[in-house]
Amino acid sequence: MKHLTLIRFLIVLVSSLLFVHCTSDPVPGPPGADGIDGIDGVDGMDGQDGTASCVSCHSNTTRDIVEGSFAVSSHGAGFVFSFAGTREDCASCHSTLGHLDFLAFGEVDPASLSDSSPITCATCHDSHDTFDFENDGTDFALRSIDPVTLEIDGTTVVDFGGTSNNCTICHQPRNSYVIPAEDGTGKYVVATTRFGPHHGPQSTVLEGIMGANIAGSVGYPGVGSAAHRTGASCVSCHMGESTDINEGLHSWNVTETSCVTCHANGVPSELAGFTEDMATLKQLLSEVVGEEYAVDAEGNPVYDTEGNPVGTGVPVVGLIVDDPGPNRSNEGIFTTAEAQAAWNYMTLLEDQSSGTHNPGYSRALLTNSIEALQD
Repeated sequence: MKHLTLIRFLIVLVSSLLFVHCTSDPVPGPPGADGIDGIDGVDGMDGQDGTASCVSCHSNTTRDIVEGSFAVSSHGAGFVFSFAGTREDCASCHSTLGHLDFLAFGEVDPASLSDSSPITCATCHDSHDTFDFENDGTDFALRSIDPVTLEIDGTTVVDFGGTSNNCTICHQPRNSYVIPAEDGTGKYVVATTRFGPHHGPQSTVLEGIMGANIAGSVGYPGVGSAAHRTGASCVSCHMGESTDINEGLHSWNVTETSCVTCHANGVPSELAGFTEDMATLKQLLSEVVGEEYAVDAEGNPVYDTEGNPVGTGVPVVGLIVDDPGPNRSNEGIFTTAEAQAAWNYMTLLEDQSSGTHNPGYSRALLTNSIEALQD
């Protein structure tokens, strides 16, 4: 009975507490008056447009003039890549696929040989290494702006200090012929009809290297000392700003504006007397008389035990001749001086600047070569 009384008491107690809880909340009063508005803040400065640096190059206006000037250039005209479909050593510079192979692996995969892979924007351009152009410089998304180790000897490094290095990758002597040098025999075997550096010795002429430095009345300037080397660059001279697609930009044709800053008296078209002296040197080279060389069973030149080339006694007239095509070479044994003069002639011819890339070096090669053949 006592337990029941206790239970009834607890039930009454809990019910009363619940009643108090449910009915004891206060009734909310009316809202208070609004406070005074605070002072307006100062507007922040507009941030820099994140695409501004991109649009300066990546716009229709810029793209149209780039594509127009590229179309009239030797790179974009079409015939350049016609050499790419048969030879791996040509494809490394004459086609996009071959060039990408060469940059990645140092050689061309035969599977990349194709006449349908012309030079395009993608041959030289890929993606930016950095977008901090203000501090890091503009790399123009070039595939390589690193110093270039020359193909001709595999050891000499040329560094034009930036975007011009991209030009050096292809514009360098590429043939494997050894530059004629005195080896004690006084003789040199020319075993090709295309003797001399390939079409691209512009970088080495500008640097003042890779010619045959024949002793003569004209001294050779220091390596890398030419004014176009120290005060200009491939890009500054050949890619000047222009509104004419036939000059500067991606036509790579030098603009007068690029030159007159230094050449106040007008842009020189050639080194003084270059055309006449080249004609003289070619004539002398066409008159030298060498000797046919003996060959082994595989058609290679034969040398005696002392390293002298073995001749057959049959004379060979002319080292540089115009048969079967302009400025070809006759195969044969010639004196070292004759071979050096021929190398220098072809170097200056293939440079295609008429001596203006490096006037001092060009003058020394040309004059000293003529003197060597006239002695």
